[in-house]
Amino acid sequence: GRAARHLNGKAIMYADKITASMQKTIDETKYRREKQTKYNLENNITPTSLNKSLDNALAKNSVSTYHFIKEERRAAEPDMEYLTADQREKMIRTKRKAMEKAAKELDFMLAAQLRDEIKVLQKQE
Repeated sequence: GRAARHLNGKAIMYADKITASMQKTIDETKYRREKQTKYNLENNITPTSLNKSLDNALAKNSVSTYHFIKEERRAAEPDMEYLTADQREKMIRTKRKAMEKAAKELDFMLAAQLRDEIKVLQKQE
């Protein structure tokens, strides 16, 4: 995942031996890197690192905003104790998508809250 987007393209794998899946990953990474390098050379592209500031992302997700959202969500959702198995699975999928979106948007507090809600739902199965 993330190592492929790193400017220097480094990833460290720890193991006693290289497994078939590790070798497949290494080969695929090598193939993609060669393909990307060729494309970059043909199009005169120099890879650069993003210089995004986390300050803005973290500032927009303040604790007060988080608590407001948390309370609003609680009132709008059905009581989890009375869900059917299908409803529970659907809610888990929905919450997982929302959690991944929140994490991608660096809203880690909301992502953690959703993760905890997913765990509660999974325990009820």
